[in-house]
Amino acid sequence: MKTVAAGHSFASAPFRWLPLALVLAFAGATAGRAETTPWASNEGGRMRLIALPPASDGTVRGALQIEPKPGWITYWREPGDAGIPPQLILPEEAGVSLKKLAYPVPKRITSGELRDIGYDHPVTLPFELKVEDAGKSVEVGVSAFVGLCRNICIPFQANFALDLGDAQHSMEEAMLLASAGTQLPEAPSSEFAVTDHTLTADNMLQLELRLPADTAEAPQVIVTGPEGHAFLDSKDVKKNGRHYSMEIPIGKLPPDYEVSGKTWGVLVIAGDRAMETSLAFE
Repeated sequence: MKTVAAGHSFASAPFRWLPLALVLAFAGATAGRAETTPWASNEGGRMRLIALPPASDGTVRGALQIEPKPGWITYWREPGDAGIPPQLILPEEAGVSLKKLAYPVPKRITSGELRDIGYDHPVTLPFELKVEDAGKSVEVGVSAFVGLCRNICIPFQANFALDLGDAQHSMEEAMLLASAGTQLPEAPSSEFAVTDHTLTADNMLQLELRLPADTAEAPQVIVTGPEGHAFLDSKDVKKNGRHYSMEIPIGKLPPDYEVSGKTWGVLVIAGDRAMETSLAFE
């Protein structure tokens, strides 16, 4: 458990976690060491990794914790008009691969003419690794790369070492991961879902939504298309009971981009609830 190096340079469908009580019970029954690396810091904040011991199938649940300093922000998986999405990079020869990286519900942050998507508070991003040889203790180097922004944006990279071996269990890391799981968007359900979507010839995305019964205001919608593209504007919003319809202008897409056969993402924030799903185009 160590930080190898820390430095800075100049200015997909989310997965769900066990309820807290079950996670704590699991932690108490597991013989293995939970890893918490030291913090790596720069001008805009700090970050570290935590990880639970590998499961019998080689699955490792962990999280990247990012703590921006007051007045600074960090970014969601699509950062908006500017910014750097978080990345975790593992060497191919390590025998460990990154399977999932999940994101708590972000907020839209306006700075002048720029609209960012991210977090202006500490945030924990759950991840899932897979160890190829589940019976082997592995020490793996993980490079974390994030952006921190105030008046300028600072790329921040730190290299961590995770020792995925056997020792004593730790309940603290299990509690941190359980808490992080409660901050993720929920999956579609009978009461909260996208019921229809169409992309018109003039690049207008028409959405039909069913929202929870206690939704008082129109939802915020973030659509993510090709990598590096997020669409935030909604127009012609109409309400009929729990059903909302709206249009989202789709701005500039990559040259020669064909939407047929592609899958985009959509995050719907309705009051204190959020739902994330995919939009498939035929």
